Amino acid sequence: MTAAVSAVQAALRSLAIETPSWAYGNSGTRFKVFAQPGVPRTVREKLDDAAQVHRYTGVAPSVALHIPWDRVDDYAALAAYARERGLRLGTVNSNVFQDDAYKLGSVTHPDPAVRRKATDHLLECVAIMDATGSRDLKLWFSDGTNYPGQDDTATRQGRLAEALAEVYERLGEGQRMLLEYKLFEPSFYTMDVPDWGTAYAHCLKLGPRARVVVDTGHHAPGTNIEFIVALLLREGRLGGFDFNSRFYADDDLMAGAADPFQLFRILHEVAKNGGFEDGDGMEGVAFMLDQCHNIEAKIPGVIRSVMNVQEATAKALLVDLDALRAAQRAGDVLGANAVLMDAYNTDVRPLLAGLREEQGLHPDPMAAYRESGWQERIVAERVGGEQAGWGA
Repeated sequence: MTAAVSAVQAALRSLAIETPSWAYGNSGTRFKVFAQPGVPRTVREKLDDAAQVHRYTGVAPSVALHIPWDRVDDYAALAAYARERGLRLGTVNSNVFQDDAYKLGSVTHPDPAVRRKATDHLLECVAIMDATGSRDLKLWFSDGTNYPGQDDTATRQGRLAEALAEVYERLGEGQRMLLEYKLFEPSFYTMDVPDWGTAYAHCLKLGPRARVVVDTGHHAPGTNIEFIVALLLREGRLGGFDFNSRFYADDDLMAGAADPFQLFRILHEVAKNGGFEDGDGMEGVAFMLDQCHNIEAKIPGVIRSVMNVQEATAKALLVDLDALRAAQRAGDVLGANAVLMDAYNTDVRPLLAGLREEQGLHPDPMAAYRESGWQERIVAERVGGEQAGWGA
């Protein structure tokens, strides 16, 4: 058991969870955005807050950008600013869903001028990756239709494929394209990338540097997400995760809050199918948060989410794979299930607290942040200006 725990600790030391810049800004529902005191006004202030998360958890060294929300004049300078705070700039996320021109779609819009505008934005994001040293371009499209007959479904798939191919060809050395899918919303009859199969089909045609992103909030109720994860890992096409929680639809709640057992099951598939290996290479799976903190404090909400992913990962790594496979070969249904449940029911908090202390960190990141005074400081200092947020 000691050897097993040592192996788990070694794996946990290399775990890296990317936090999203937008999680530090104001957000809400389509009804209301509730502003909070101390919210960042600039992307640099977002990085300041992200540095606090990494300081107390030790596993959040990169920050995802969203363009144009995080647009600046000098991205190399922004990357240098991040490095000064012990961070790096991570995934670049495009935004082709908030411009008035995109009411009927972006890269699948019937008007070629709108399609050109959207594709040019995606190419801009690749240029930003060049400047920041980012590996991954993440694409999510709100494109779809609300009514039967509104547009031709197959034609829209052709438009999508054309845009993706142009952007894929523009990728530089060591860069990847991550294609996200979503079952519904904002379109309610068809989404142009509604599921993992559609995303996978497009990625296969594009080439090996095109991978699928699994957002844990983007599925129909009851979907077996861990099956999708296992299949994509088997095919070498799982590019990354957008971790969050949902009760009903795309709720964007804190990761592990709604169904921690599901998060464990997902990470079990990652662990036993090699998803934690080669995290910095082209084959590495990107572990990202994609969530909004509408009513809870921003930084503590991100810290809690990171800790939830850490705990689920530790439990997944504690699964006795030899015993599991032996039970599976023997057809021991209850025995195999018991192996999983033993790992899930293990209290890994002492293990993680000890690991943090070994790394010179406070054993309790939430307590450490509360004691730091950072929250009180930013509330006092960030007065005036315009708070960051996506608006609603």
